[in-house]
Amino acid sequence: MQKLARLAGVSGRTLRYYHTIGLLTPARISESGYRIYGEKEVDLLQQILFYREMGLELSQIRAILYAPDYDPQKMLESHLDALVERRAHLDVLIGSVQQTIRHIKGEIKMSHQDKFSAFKKGLIDENERLYGDEIRKKYGDDAVDRSNRKLMQSSESDLDGAQRLADEIREKLGKAFKLGDPASSLAMEVCALHKKWLMFYWDDYSPEAHKSLAQTYVDDARFTQYYDQIAPGCARFLKEIIDLYAV
Repeated sequence: MQKLARLAGVSGRTLRYYHTIGLLTPARISESGYRIYGEKEVDLLQQILFYREMGLELSQIRAILYAPDYDPQKMLESHLDALVERRAHLDVLIGSVQQTIRHIKGEIKMSHQDKFSAFKKGLIDENERLYGDEIRKKYGDDAVDRSNRKLMQSSESDLDGAQRLADEIREKLGKAFKLGDPASSLAMEVCALHKKWLMFYWDDYSPEAHKSLAQTYVDDARFTQYYDQIAPGCARFLKEIIDLYAV
């Protein structure tokens, strides 16, 4: 055990804990009580440490590694893609910091747009990682690319306005949900606010696209969870509102 611990840069206590929770079981335990690890366990520990670097909880890692359909190559390829994206984002941030230093020195003049471009690029990259495949299949590359360009061109004031509007939507959606009537005047206001919020990111609006997005709030657990944090059932309630009032 100590040999593997030194090799991997972890403590023996960590390996014992991984064994206790069923995350990394030794190949065998000697008569004297020493944990013996083989090639399979070495590879498994490497993968565990990869996932820890990604910020996953140990319970999540165990669920991934011991899933019936677990494919090490596929998961490592996915991990590589995430690392490449992270590196690209860090490169953008490094460039932004370098520009800011030159701006402070008076060597260059940065616009307000330049000052926040790295953060907006990070937001776009994160959205692409989480939802890119789905939204590109649903709306097409051209629509998504236009939306990304609009976000990159947005000002700090625009982003603040979008966040304030998102907070207002959640507040009023919660109140409308308590009333229980998707046809109420408050529900109609929620739909109007939601449309206004969308136009911070969309460069074109159609009721059909709005309703299609609302369907996603019900079909995709990630979106459902966001709205159901207000109260269970809020995501479906919002869909009913948008189906009624999106024009």
